[in-house]
Amino acid sequence: MSKIRKRIKQGLLIFLLLTVGFGAYFGQKYYQSFVAININDQGGDQYLYLSKGVDQQEVLNLLDEKGLVKNRSCLNWLANKKNYKGSNVIPGKYKIKGGLTNNQLINHLRLGNGRLEVRMRFGQLRNIEQLSAALSKGIEPDSASIHHWLSNTDSISHYGFNQNTIISMFIPNTYFLNWEVSVSGLMRRMANEYKTFWTENRQKKAKAAGLSQSQVITLASIVYWETKAPVDMPQIAGVYMNRLRLGMPLQADPTLIFALDDYSIKRVLNVHKQIDSPYNTYKNKGLPPGPILIPPIAYVDAVLNYTKHDYLYFVAKEDFSGESYFAETYAQHLVYARRFQRALNKRGIYR
Repeated sequence: MSKIRKRIKQGLLIFLLLTVGFGAYFGQKYYQSFVAININDQGGDQYLYLSKGVDQQEVLNLLDEKGLVKNRSCLNWLANKKNYKGSNVIPGKYKIKGGLTNNQLINHLRLGNGRLEVRMRFGQLRNIEQLSAALSKGIEPDSASIHHWLSNTDSISHYGFNQNTIISMFIPNTYFLNWEVSVSGLMRRMANEYKTFWTENRQKKAKAAGLSQSQVITLASIVYWETKAPVDMPQIAGVYMNRLRLGMPLQADPTLIFALDDYSIKRVLNVHKQIDSPYNTYKNKGLPPGPILIPPIAYVDAVLNYTKHDYLYFVAKEDFSGESYFAETYAQHLVYARRFQRALNKRGIYR
């Protein structure tokens, strides 16, 4: 009987030791996986960029590469337990703070509620090369893939544009997007923003002026180059509208600079006016084929609300204030033009 009792005691002791051992093991496992801090604090926030289709191991590799994970095996164990795989791996840009536990990190990534939107802003860009570079900043698609889309006739014609007018679809503003947005998704967003911008009121004004939406933006791009003085914006737009109405060439110097692709020119000369280009508004009547840059919204509205007057000419003032003289006759225009020419000569600006 004593031997049986002894064996029972030994069995109970072994069971107890195993229970304690397993308890200690799983307790330690629980502590390391759920409670212990496993994300290194590197003295500031780190960012994790997850592309579409990325899997769990790739996420762990990215964390490893940044030196953020102290114990990868524990993180991997918990990621499996919490089913962090497949559709639960949500692409996007995430801010990763130091001092997180595995559980906090997995929840942060798995729920997708830690994703950050990317702030996109672009302004007075002259062509699709500059536009592609600007749009690619901060999002996953690169400038080459964006440029390919903007250069593809089928892609841009779907939205009613051509190679000359496509930049008029992009309204300069601040936009917030998901980092992993696709090129087609980005373009859908920009097209929707364009439609939203062209309210019924703006459309009515464009129609009253006899201009298409792209033509309004084209004229606004010329006005932007001509002046930075708010008071002159609708006045200069009015000059060009008068010239269009009368069938006069616009004779807009900025279109020559665009055609020559030489932005070092400070003074347009007769030799510049000889270039053979549809953007030469000295040789060709009417508006050029498309915008010469993406104009600010204020300039688009200045064209839509152009001042109705009888001026046919304008020239910058000789004080370089940015404001202009306006004239109804060519004779009066020459008086103002000579003042400006003398001012250019005085400053040594001959080209």
